[in-house]
Amino acid sequence: MSADLDLIAEDPDLAPLWTVIHDRMCSGQAAETIAAVRVPTLTPSGIATLRSWLDTTARRRGVRSAVTVGASGVRVPLRELLTLLGLTAEHLPYLVERAVGRPVVDRAANRRTAAALRQELWDYASGALPHVPALVARMRAAGVADDDAASVRRIVDALAAATSQLPRSPAVSLAKLSHDCTGDPHYFDLDTTPGARLVAAIAELDKRSEPSRPDLVRALLADYGVIADRLSATVLLYRVQAVGDGPVDRRLREAATPVALTLLDLTRTPPMLAPQVLTVVENPSVLEAAMACDSPGPLACTSGQLSSVDHTLLQLAVDQGIHLRYSGDLDGSGLRIAEYVARVYGAELVAMDASTVRDAGPEPSSVTLGSTPEAREATVWNALKAGGRAIFQEHDAVLRQVLGQPAHSPTAGPGEWS
Repeated sequence: MSADLDLIAEDPDLAPLWTVIHDRMCSGQAAETIAAVRVPTLTPSGIATLRSWLDTTARRRGVRSAVTVGASGVRVPLRELLTLLGLTAEHLPYLVERAVGRPVVDRAANRRTAAALRQELWDYASGALPHVPALVARMRAAGVADDDAASVRRIVDALAAATSQLPRSPAVSLAKLSHDCTGDPHYFDLDTTPGARLVAAIAELDKRSEPSRPDLVRALLADYGVIADRLSATVLLYRVQAVGDGPVDRRLREAATPVALTLLDLTRTPPMLAPQVLTVVENPSVLEAAMACDSPGPLACTSGQLSSVDHTLLQLAVDQGIHLRYSGDLDGSGLRIAEYVARVYGAELVAMDASTVRDAGPEPSSVTLGSTPEAREATVWNALKAGGRAIFQEHDAVLRQVLGQPAHSPTAGPGEWS
């Protein structure tokens, strides 16, 4: 007999048969190797249809059907069925796809391909990180999703770049190390997977157990010249000149390193500041860089979004006639903070103009720009959009301007957006 494939595929009574065959083929079994199948549930009409095709006169005389029913389902001799229908194994993929409504996908082949790609990934990791085999083994044991291989490879590349520079002398901030290795100063933040991997790598290099307490983690990093979050609390002042007699004045005068001031310090015993140009920055890593190069300029750090203690310091500086400079990251949030500081406190903006964008080069970081800022920032924002990347304060083009001697005129007004 000659079969109409579409008519057979659309028969609802035979749908369970084609579903079972579809599953077998998706599991990796070739159509030509399937001799028979067992269908768990098949309607009486479906069984009758198959028997009408398969049961020859001789079979009927022997009272034994080609389609047998048992406790585990209905056995159908597929190869014999195809022959009687005038079909070959080549027709089977179209037939079952048409009946089931889904393509035949060789899941076994896909699994083999994925396994090969994972093996390639871990071979790459072992080659890039031969000095930390235990970490590579741990990462491999954790597994990787099929769509996550790129992020694992990025972690491997970042760890290879970072560990090749350790120990660092002079020391650098974790953000600076992260920025220089990945283009993102927050990539190795200690509350992220890459940060945890970096700590594990350094512990393995040092042949010690990986610490779990935050202070011991930072001590481990410091031993290798990496300073993590040392200056992130409160507002930080470095080489700020004070002329009063209060305890905060004395702390500022006596300190050789940045001083962390609380809101209580600034309201109960506020310092009396000497006339000076005070540069306020967004990120504490800039102060680390200032110490590394022995920069003489007074600096304060707000650590990102302005809090009550930051506003208090800025207002104190304005009330005492201090000329303020401000510099932050060149991204959406950084530009919004800078615009506010310039507008409310009259700060001169530093390293936040179109010329800084040009100096930073075509690919200053690996982080794309976020939300669009206010219209007042349109010119510098347009310059940033041309490259499509954020510029962070850890970039040398920014550090050179922030830490150099400020070219300040007593009559100069707040910085203008370029």
